[in-house]
Amino acid sequence: MSFAATLALVALVQIGMPRLFAAPENSTAAKVALWGGREIVMLTLTSLVAGLATTPYAAFHFHRVTPYGVLANLAAMPVVSAIVMPAGMLGFVATPFGLDGFFWWLMGVGIDWMIWVTEWVAALPGAIGRVTAFGTGPLILGSLGIILFGLLRTPLRWSGAPVLLLSVIWAFATPRPDVLVSGDGHNVGVRGRDGRLHLMKIGKDTFLVKEWLAADADPRQAGDVSLADGVSCDEDGCAVQMADGSFAALGLQPEALADDCERAALLVTTKQVPVACGATIIGLERLRRQGAMALRHTKGGFSVEAARPGGFDRPWSPAAAGDSETDSTTLTARRSATTGVDTTPAETDLQADE
Repeated sequence: MSFAATLALVALVQIGMPRLFAAPENSTAAKVALWGGREIVMLTLTSLVAGLATTPYAAFHFHRVTPYGVLANLAAMPVVSAIVMPAGMLGFVATPFGLDGFFWWLMGVGIDWMIWVTEWVAALPGAIGRVTAFGTGPLILGSLGIILFGLLRTPLRWSGAPVLLLSVIWAFATPRPDVLVSGDGHNVGVRGRDGRLHLMKIGKDTFLVKEWLAADADPRQAGDVSLADGVSCDEDGCAVQMADGSFAALGLQPEALADDCERAALLVTTKQVPVACGATIIGLERLRRQGAMALRHTKGGFSVEAARPGGFDRPWSPAAAGDSETDSTTLTARRSATTGVDTTPAETDLQADE
């Protein structure tokens, strides 16, 4: 983010500085410059340009944009520059002599002002814009647009504008996932007919739910009761209807998996699934290999976007045993066999869960 802001400021200096600091042609312009008009304009432009340059990265990582960032910077930055930073430096120098108390108090006054500005801006209508998650493609394209603006010095730099516009269109065109599955298989988010996520879960993973809602541009909190709307749960598992009218199930007990295989279109479970199961299955082995997943409906089943795609092998995240680059990125429904369904649970499933 800092590199993007720096590039944007370089472009601002090259394009705007010569005009802003040109010699005034009349007395009115001279008076405006004398009273700090140019400095105020530069502070505003600096905040605006740097904020716009970092917006793609904030949207990618935090799924939000702050349209009033310029206002907050204009109110806070003068205090930071004139009070907070100088007081901090003077306090550091005065500490060995025991004379630092006043400077820390003064620094605290400036920080209190910053906090007040932050709270005031955050309370304004529309202060937080939520953005759905998008892939690295739009981010890379947006970065290219920023680079064209910041590094080129010929009129060719304006080619960065359509590149940035294309990256924004691409980001907003990214479809939202229909199903989200946590890496341990204990939490499943399903998009219902109302277009919102409905949660089947074991236990309470507040951080995970917050991240899912943020990536979905959903303003609800992790404890919102509406997350369980339409979800039916008992000791055997949970089920919820998906947007296309079919059902997704979270299987908890091996004895109930045969019924889940018959009724559900998608089954998530860490237990051993019957051989003849007509549902699309996300089981323990796949979760161990690929971790958390985002699924999107396709004509043949579901397309899969996994946290660790097939063949993903890094020094800090080695590939699981048996992993390969040939792991399918599409899940299709399994065909039910014509013979009877063997619902006998595996011996490991009869043992108590860890």
